Amino acid sequence: MSDSSKPPKAILFDIGGVVVISPFQAILDYEIENKIPVGYINYAIQKGPHDTGAWQLIERGEVELNDDWFAAFKKQLSKPEVWSEYLQKLSKEGAAGGGQAIDGGKVDGHGKGVPEIDAKRLFWRMMKLSRAPDPYMYPALKKLKESGRFVLGAFSNNVTFPTDILDDEGVLFTKDLIHPPPPSPFANDSKDVTTLFDIFLGSAAVGVRKPDPEAYKLAVREMDKIAKSKGMATVTAENTLFLDDIGINLKFAKKTGLRTIKVNLGKTKDAVEELEQEAGMQLLDDKAKL
Repeated sequence: MSDSSKPPKAILFDIGGVVVISPFQAILDYEIENKIPVGYINYAIQKGPHDTGAWQLIERGEVELNDDWFAAFKKQLSKPEVWSEYLQKLSKEGAAGGGQAIDGGKVDGHGKGVPEIDAKRLFWRMMKLSRAPDPYMYPALKKLKESGRFVLGAFSNNVTFPTDILDDEGVLFTKDLIHPPPPSPFANDSKDVTTLFDIFLGSAAVGVRKPDPEAYKLAVREMDKIAKSKGMATVTAENTLFLDDIGINLKFAKKTGLRTIKVNLGKTKDAVEELEQEAGMQLLDDKAKL
């Protein structure tokens, strides 16, 4: 039996879009509401650049979350060259029959001018939405934890929130999970997502973010330390299973040697079914669903 066909020794989770509701849903909703071509905002974020992009800097903990950062984030989303590049991409996809059509320079009713994006409002919508546990993955994760069969880790590209920071509506923001009320079996669960894992690594704290291969190497090293402390089998990249919702993160995880599962937006149940096969245990249970 090859290592790839055996159950993993460790399972590494992304958080947003995997364990909790995806912040990408907030982006999608914002794009639809404001008639911005679907996918543009994620495209602009990913374009960075890697070293100086506002989003990249905040997720590495190199800058503070404040009004200066929100202005830099807005600038990142408003580059004419990136907007033009995205329109050309859509045009090619449309011509090939696989994308959004562009008619007379317009995409979804939007002209060629760079969209006006309220970066601060968008950011807070993303953060607020991603505090709700996913209805399929969260219960599955709890079952994995209760089984004690795996080292469970998390690596999240995240943001450090200043103490007493207010959101765009002037309300004190906390990262607490928002659980459903009784009679949900999870109503009284901890509001701290980190308690679900043996080790939780946040990019803003460790200074490296996915898809940098060093992020995965760090996670494997830390999970192996946990395994040794528990008298469990050695954790390696090859026997670590990684779940994420971003393709580029999975691509570099594979290059680093990890096994992977793609968690598609709105299809976490499918990902849990794959996780069941990999872990060799039942994880889906309608009675335990959020």
